[in-house]
Amino acid sequence: MFNKKIGIDLGTTNILVYLPKKGVVINEPSVIAVSIDDNRILAVGKKAKEMMGKTPDGIAAIRPMKDGVIADYRITEAMLRYFINEAGGKIRFFQPEVLISAPAGITSTERRAIIDASSQAGARNTYIAKEPILAAIGAGIPINTPSGNMIIDIGGGTAEIAIISLGGVVASSSVKIGGDKLDKAIIDYIKKKHSLAIGGRVAEFIKISIGNALPQEEEKIMEVKGRDLISGLPKTIQVSSNEVTEAIREQLLGIIQAIKSVLQETPPELSADVVDRGMVLSGGGALLKNMDRLISDTIGVPCYVADDPLLCVARGTGVMLDNLELYKKSITGRVKR
Repeated sequence: MFNKKIGIDLGTTNILVYLPKKGVVINEPSVIAVSIDDNRILAVGKKAKEMMGKTPDGIAAIRPMKDGVIADYRITEAMLRYFINEAGGKIRFFQPEVLISAPAGITSTERRAIIDASSQAGARNTYIAKEPILAAIGAGIPINTPSGNMIIDIGGGTAEIAIISLGGVVASSSVKIGGDKLDKAIIDYIKKKHSLAIGGRVAEFIKISIGNALPQEEEKIMEVKGRDLISGLPKTIQVSSNEVTEAIREQLLGIIQAIKSVLQETPPELSADVVDRGMVLSGGGALLKNMDRLISDTIGVPCYVADDPLLCVARGTGVMLDNLELYKKSITGRVKR
C-alpha cells in the first residue's frame, strides 16, 4: 500500500512531478541556488529562479540540466532528492519507484547519470523512458496500435520529433532547439537592433507575452527595459511581435527541418497514417502562438496542439507507471536496488 510511484518530467526549464491518482503535484523551474563556499542549498525551483541574474558573490543560481540532459550531476542529484522528498510527503522512509523522462537521442552515459542521480536521491527502482513516447501517451495517443502517430515535443532544451507505432519509435530526431534557444535569439536580436542588453527572464517574458511563430498584420507592442550598450545606463524601448517573429525565425526553421527529416525516414504506410491523423504538438513550445499553424502550413499536414501540452510528458509517466507491463518495451533503462 505504501509502494509509492513517482513520475518525473526532468526538463531543462521545468521539472514536473506526477503521482498516480493525484496528478501533477509539483511544477517548478529546474533551478537550484547554492552557496559557493560550502555547497549549501539555499533555494530550489521558483525561489531559486527569482535569484537568477541577481545573486551576489558567494551565491550561484544554477540550472543543472542543459539540452535535456544532466550538465551538473551533483546539483541534479540534490534537486531530484528535494523534489522526491517533497512529493513523498511524510512517508519518506518508503523508497519510491521513479520513472524519469529522457530525450530520444540520449546516450548510455547520460542515461546512467540520470539513473545514478535518481538512486542517490532515494529511489528504490528507477526507470527511464523516451520523452516522445511519454508525451504521446500523455496526449492520449494510442501508441500500441499498428498505426503511425507523430508527436512533436518542444521543451526548454530540445525539440523531440518521433513517429510511433506498436509502442516503439520508428523514426525520430532530437534537435537542441527549444525555449532556451528562442530566448537567446531574442536577446541577440534586441542587442543587435536596439543596442540594449536584456536578461534571459526578460526575453522569456517577451516570448510569452507577444511572441508569434507567424508575422501578423496587427502587431502587438510592449515596453522592454534593459541596459543601453552605448551609454551603459538603463533604457526603455518598444518591441513589436513581428520583431520577435523575425528574431526566432531561424530557430523555428531548425525545428521544421527536423520534422521534415523524420517524415523522409518514415515508411510509406505510416506516412499515410500521419496524413490522416495529423501531427500532435506538445511541450512548452506548443504554447508559442501559431506554432501549430506554422508547422501545418510548411509541412502540408494538419498539426494539433495537445490538451495541456506542458503536462503531456508528466501525465505519460503516470500512465506508464500504472501500466509497466503494457509499456515495458517503451522503457529504455531500468535499475532495481
